[in-house]
Amino acid sequence: MKTSKSIKFIAIIGISLLLILVLVLPKLGKDDAGGPGEKGTRKIDPVVSVNAMIIKPRKISSVFLTSGTLLSNEETELRSEVSGRVTEINFTEGSFVKKGTLLVKLNDAELTAQIQKDISNLELVKDKTYRQKILFEKNASSKEVYDAAQNELNSIKAEIEYLKALILKTEIRAPFDGKIGLRNISVGSIISPEKVIATFQDSDPIKLDFSVPQKYSHYISKGVEVKFKTPSGGKVYTAKVFAIEPRIDANSRTLRVRAICSNERNELIPGGFADVELILSGLDKSLAAPTQALTQDIKGEKLFLYKNGKASPISVKTGIRTDIDIQIISGIEEGDTVITSGIIQLRPGSRVRISELVH
Repeated sequence: MKTSKSIKFIAIIGISLLLILVLVLPKLGKDDAGGPGEKGTRKIDPVVSVNAMIIKPRKISSVFLTSGTLLSNEETELRSEVSGRVTEINFTEGSFVKKGTLLVKLNDAELTAQIQKDISNLELVKDKTYRQKILFEKNASSKEVYDAAQNELNSIKAEIEYLKALILKTEIRAPFDGKIGLRNISVGSIISPEKVIATFQDSDPIKLDFSVPQKYSHYISKGVEVKFKTPSGGKVYTAKVFAIEPRIDANSRTLRVRAICSNERNELIPGGFADVELILSGLDKSLAAPTQALTQDIKGEKLFLYKNGKASPISVKTGIRTDIDIQIISGIEEGDTVITSGIIQLRPGSRVRISELVH
């Protein structure tokens, strides 16, 4: 009796399981396959609605901002070539002096006395040489005696010129037209070549040094004008590039540039800071894309082009940048359609639909 009941119970359970399998399996099969009208997300990509623009050549320019330093046209530190005691100071601090003006005089009493002595001896030796010449011409003296007298004369002349050169070294003169700075010596001071007497500079015209990144180096050439201003005032000055470093700095990857500007009123002070503004002018027929269309990954910068209803990424090389556009130097061609919105949603090969096309 118990065996019969057990067999019936097992049979009921088996039939129930069979019915469940028959009912559930077909439905699972349908869910996996997905019907043609169902919105499956694993096998069918959604269509992304985007905006796009057709690339056409046009003129593009931008402003590059950097910092610079003002430099004197000419600048030096006044020093003496020899050691000595200061006997005269013939300049006023901060004054303008002309080239060749005697600024400082050192004691030259000993040299002056020596040169006077040699000048006196010179006259005696001249007479002696002249007499030996007459005697030699009359065969009353040998050539050796005449040559010795002539050598003595030449030696005294050379000594006098040497002493004159030493006396010149006791005179510190202005090397060019310019303004002298604060003096560091007084009359009676004993100075040496290591002692800086004062700074001396010509600041009209004035020079402007600044650097530009390597990517902008081809926009810089001799004669290019730059605008700049100093923190002390809002006046804008114009300088013209006259020299460019022939190599790019390996550490900063920048190119050093030097411009020159008139400074007749001495408004600009050497050593000062300047805000520099450089106009980067592209070619009249440059290719450009909206800034928001540009993306970047580990391989560099890229754009998405619209091709046959799909997004196609392409690597590009960029140039100057404005507030809304960026110059594309290479990677795209005239007539390409660049996707300008929905960039975050795009993947290579994503299906796209253009909602708005800018020509």
